[in-house]
Amino acid sequence: MRFEDSYVSREHRYSLGQELNSGKFYLSIPVSNRLVDYEEYYEITESQVDAFTLNPQLALEFADQCRNRLMDNRLFIRPGTDRGVPG
Repeated sequence: MRFEDSYVSREHRYSLGQELNSGKFYLSIPVSNRLVDYEEYYEITESQVDAFTLNPQLALEFADQCRNRLMDNRLFIRPGTDRGVPG
C-alpha cells in the first residue's frame, strides 16, 4: 500500500490523503506502541474528504472517533496484538 497525504493538521494530529494502489481515501492518526510510532489509516469517502477539507471540525470529530477506536471497521490494516495508542 502506498499512502500519500494531501492535507496534514499538525495542530489536531491527523492527515487526509489517498492510497495510491486502490484509489481509496483515508484519514490517518499517529499512534505509538512500546516499540514504534506509526499511523493508522481509516477509509473515508471522497465526499468526506471534501467535507473535512471545508470544515476541519468535522475531520477532528472523525479523528477523535478513530482515537477512541469507534471506527475500527474502517481500518485499512488491522492492528496486531501490540496495538499502539493515539499520540
